[in-house]
Amino acid sequence: MRIVLETYGSRGDVEPMVGLAVRLRALGAEVRVCAPPDFAQLLDEADVPLTPVAWPIRALATGAIPGKEKAGLADISAELTAMAYEAVAGVAEGCAAVVATGSFPALAGTRSTAEKLGVPYVFTSFSPCYLPSSHQPPLRRPGQVIPPEVTGNRELWDLHAEHMETLFGETVNAHRASVGLPPVSGVRDHVFTGHPFLAADPVLGPWQETPELDVTQTGAWIRPDERPLPAGLEAFLAAGAEPVYVGFGSMPMRGASAPEISRAVIEAVRTQGRRVLLGSGWADLGSIDDRDDCFVVGEVNQQALFRRVAAVVHHGGAGTTTTAARAGAPQVIVPQVADQPYWAGRVSELGIGTGHDGPTPTAESLSAALKIALAPETRARAAAVAGTVRTDGADQAAKLLLDMVGRSGSAPSES
Repeated sequence: MRIVLETYGSRGDVEPMVGLAVRLRALGAEVRVCAPPDFAQLLDEADVPLTPVAWPIRALATGAIPGKEKAGLADISAELTAMAYEAVAGVAEGCAAVVATGSFPALAGTRSTAEKLGVPYVFTSFSPCYLPSSHQPPLRRPGQVIPPEVTGNRELWDLHAEHMETLFGETVNAHRASVGLPPVSGVRDHVFTGHPFLAADPVLGPWQETPELDVTQTGAWIRPDERPLPAGLEAFLAAGAEPVYVGFGSMPMRGASAPEISRAVIEAVRTQGRRVLLGSGWADLGSIDDRDDCFVVGEVNQQALFRRVAAVVHHGGAGTTTTAARAGAPQVIVPQVADQPYWAGRVSELGIGTGHDGPTPTAESLSAALKIALAPETRARAAAVAGTVRTDGADQAAKLLLDMVGRSGSAPSES
């Protein structure tokens, strides 16, 4: 049995798919991942074949694709839809199912590929806040204007669907026509389907049953990471008290330059009497002086690292939030985009940390947030919640997927 997994996004969109791929393969399935070319090494380390999709995601996000610096959303969406379609079409014929997540235009192209080939399709969200529900409002899309009289969740989701239609409907249907498929109305619901998977931990990101969707919540898809920490990092950790880790992953920070952000976060951590461990990431964080209480790392095994820090300051991606919670590390989330404000809210509600007010931290604002995260009661609550975080989400999803396909010859999310 062969399964194709598709995602176009940052590491937070790719890493869970690798976790699912590893579990599917352990259960006897053949797996291929379609993802941005940036992640060739990650897939190679997991011994999972990669089919590259579109442009390198970091170059696109930072405006480094020649000729795309001033491209509008419509042009990028049209190209990405077509490129995802072609990439998946090249490997999905005859497969048992296509599982997809990530960027909406790439999802639309993947959905069309599955339909064209007659292959079952499963949409997956890594955060509850992306899924229409009467229990929560939608995330506001860029450029979307909400009339002040519209306050009910269902009405807000209806407006969200209309806005998605405005943004992507024409593009999606133009591409569908080009490959011989009929037009669809309601592109959001067409792509999301009525039966999505939700790969989020039930404690951190709970789903409440709603008439709008039949959601299967599996738990987060975690790829076990057995890599040792670098020798220099081990030496730094051993040289003093637990540091505060600050890293913003695949997020170029808004509102300030890399040196300004670096200075603000280092000074904030020092104000709390702690050593600081910087994850350079796309924000390009770096040291501001030659003091030995600061150490800079690149991409490392966060599953191992977060068990050895006093707190984690990060952007609020679903994967980083789950990894920190699983490690029992108090968190400060500095949300930038997308579902990150949702995770900041959940961390605050659970008492395992706090959300920073706004996307650009100053030494003063981050120091105030760290004071909450480093309080003994927050640490105790984080340790208690850590024991409730599930680690079997990818295994559960793999078994469900194979069972569904095996029993019916189709996945649950075709409509």
